[in-house]
Amino acid sequence: METITVDEELCTRCGICSEACPTGIVSPAGENTLPGVPGEMSEKCIRCGHCEAFCPTGALILNFSPEEKEDLPAGAGEISANEIGFYLKKRRSARMYKADPVPREKIEELLDVARYAPSGENGQPVEWIVVHDPAKVRRVADLTVEWMKNLVAAGHPMSRFFSAIIGVYEGGYDVICRNAPHMIFAHIPENNPIAPVDGIIALTYFDVAAPAAGIGTCWAGFVAMAASEYEPLQKEIGIPVGRKCAYAMMFGYPKYMPQNIPRRNPLKVTWK
Repeated sequence: METITVDEELCTRCGICSEACPTGIVSPAGENTLPGVPGEMSEKCIRCGHCEAFCPTGALILNFSPEEKEDLPAGAGEISANEIGFYLKKRRSARMYKADPVPREKIEELLDVARYAPSGENGQPVEWIVVHDPAKVRRVADLTVEWMKNLVAAGHPMSRFFSAIIGVYEGGYDVICRNAPHMIFAHIPENNPIAPVDGIIALTYFDVAAPAAGIGTCWAGFVAMAASEYEPLQKEIGIPVGRKCAYAMMFGYPKYMPQNIPRRNPLKVTWK
């Protein structure tokens, strides 16, 4: 099977596809030949789609699920530097949520965007578990506190801190999952050394896209810590054998929307 297909009438032999290929397997067009991938090089294709994405005339198609090819309309996705700056600056961690559930269809739309997050060699190792039932989110919080109690009993260096968290939680204030209606877990292969970074990047895509859909998010650090080592929580979440939690995030419709942009420390840059 050919790695790429090229429309001879549309191809201008500009050479961009060859330059754009990160593995360098696309041979440039000649005077009487089209760009192509030699048969012995096809196994080195990582299906990143750079060759197709950067073709200025749409002459080239990567022969990977070609029926799913999506054209990029002129001007689509273009955002001014000023607008993207405000969009990112006003992003806040949501710690107060409405009880209204986010429809599964809307969550899947955001995860579909997160599929396009970069990953090492386009390995796409990230898979997802969505805890959609608020009662099960509460169970996740309970097990996270149970994990903390075990650490306190064992004399963990953070025992005093965890004891304070436990006290607040048992006092009726959910500092673990913030009464969020939903949680999402990105999970990755256990034996992939670069997958943890891929998981964080993919979750960041979800995090950045969510406010555009009216959804608030908050990185769930306590839950992620517990999910990395506490077997009862791992079983509750349903992380498959051979995989591990990259990180966790709570989300839902935020109770309040940001109206201002807070201050941050001054920018610190070292130029070399």
